[in-house]
Amino acid sequence: MPGITPLPTFTATFQDTVAKHPHNLALSTPDGSVRLTWRQYGQRVQRIATGLAALGVTRGETVGIMLTNRPEFHLVDTAALHTGATPFSIYNTLAPEQIAHLFGNAGNRVVVCEEQFLDQIRKAADATETKVEHIVCVDGRPPGTISLEDLESRSAEGFDFEASWRAVEPTDVLTIIYTSGTTGPSKGVELTHAGMNAEIEGMSAVAPVTVEDSVISYLPDAHIANRWGAHYTSLATGMHIVTLADMKQMISVLPSVRPTFFGAVPQVWYKLKAGIEAQLAAEKSPVKKRLATWAFDVGKRRARLMSDRKPVPVTLKAQHAIAEKVVFSAVRAKLGLDRVKFAATGAAAIDPQALEFVLALGLPCCEIWGMSEISCAATVNPPDGIRIGTVGKAIAPAELRIADDGELLVRGPLVMKGYRNDPEKTAEAIDADGWLHTGDIASIDGDGYVRIVDRKKELMINASGKNMSPSNIEGTIKVSCPLIGSAVAIGDDRPFVVALITLDPDAAAAFASAHGLTDASPAALADDPAVHDAIDAGIKEANTKLARVEQIKKFVVLPDVWEPGGDEVTPTMKLKRKPIASKYAEQIEALYTR
Repeated sequence: MPGITPLPTFTATFQDTVAKHPHNLALSTPDGSVRLTWRQYGQRVQRIATGLAALGVTRGETVGIMLTNRPEFHLVDTAALHTGATPFSIYNTLAPEQIAHLFGNAGNRVVVCEEQFLDQIRKAADATETKVEHIVCVDGRPPGTISLEDLESRSAEGFDFEASWRAVEPTDVLTIIYTSGTTGPSKGVELTHAGMNAEIEGMSAVAPVTVEDSVISYLPDAHIANRWGAHYTSLATGMHIVTLADMKQMISVLPSVRPTFFGAVPQVWYKLKAGIEAQLAAEKSPVKKRLATWAFDVGKRRARLMSDRKPVPVTLKAQHAIAEKVVFSAVRAKLGLDRVKFAATGAAAIDPQALEFVLALGLPCCEIWGMSEISCAATVNPPDGIRIGTVGKAIAPAELRIADDGELLVRGPLVMKGYRNDPEKTAEAIDADGWLHTGDIASIDGDGYVRIVDRKKELMINASGKNMSPSNIEGTIKVSCPLIGSAVAIGDDRPFVVALITLDPDAAAAFASAHGLTDASPAALADDPAVHDAIDAGIKEANTKLARVEQIKKFVVLPDVWEPGGDEVTPTMKLKRKPIASKYAEQIEALYTR
């Protein structure tokens, strides 16, 4: 099926979508309290754009947005584009000094936020030389702010809405994506209309999207994955977006929303797998338990054969047809994933066993690879050609090459314009021939499938000189023990590998209930012998799947919970390895000395 060809700019694309699908649902909330058609979306965009123009927002300026996942994000972002401005989103977990860094880099005079973030915004505005002149609050009227209702009622003398959006050009900066920054201050990735168009065109050729499709927007809009996968793809296709302000509710709202497209980071897939396995373990009917166990065994064997490009025996095909009818279809319906026609996993490598389990369930989960600097994804596993352990093949606009040191390089129209106000770092990232140096070590097989080994700067080299991938070790640990929330493998310049472990709050609570423990907090459970034994068993199981040099010799369970966007992990749960090593230096040294 051919992909789509977006119009040159996202303002033209949006206006085209509004004209073609005025009565289709564009934006809504899970409870149905907000439901906007494309016509209503278009009307609100014109009013907000006029209000922004009345505040002095013109072409080439920037507009900051600090909102949870809610319809107003899409309204404001799209309206800002129609003034010719560049909107950028702010992670909700950032501290005032971090937000001040963004304001200083972006130079925005206007910021749109929720009342709950007002204190952070004001402190950030006071800490930067850039003068934030106007704060628009979408859910209240605090003193010193402009309400969204008031903004929409304003008129702007001399502002020609149509002329404004038509003046936007493909080379204009569409947005600034501020990297979540595992080390150092975040950089402002400038993406153009043309670059994002290339991204959407390339991905739609692999996973076509239509106005009949829907997606849940629950990942941060400040992250490129959600900005591309929900916001921009919706503008280009008319896909319906359901916004979810609290990502912790995502699993619970799936049955009522039933999206056709679903993307998640590996941790979500791990929790889904653990939840199904826990229900299976608790099943009281021996017959149902045996049937489900048999079905997943059949599904996994079939998924692995298909991944390895080996023929599926006729008997296994017949068994799978029964498993699909009796078990898998019912499980997917219960989860709310029965309408999914394309699922994606990205942001970090997913453990092959977990992906095998998801594929066995009948979900076409395609591992992708990308980064902010390339408008999101550069490679994707085609749904009809998934190869477990790879991140798929290059999408059409992306050209790939492996450098002499094993680093993956990318070139093409989807590569960023550059880092905002930082020509030195831009020159370090993009060489004279236009190749973006990604920092990932990879290999490409004869069929074009890419395997990511690890981050170039994160490979561990032990005291004997052996190279190891910490992310591979960590993924294996987490799949082997659902109690684990985060795992950090330590072994650089060390004689053996040790691990820092944190508990998953939900899994910890379930464990405490099942074992009659009164205090279910991770802080209390970290020292509990039963918890320690369960994790020890999981570590031992993981070690059987790792090379001897990679195996975990010792570990410590930390009493802390690492929240997305905190000191230890980014908003998409990537580990901040240097801050972790510094913060827990005492615990790490104890593992090597005791």
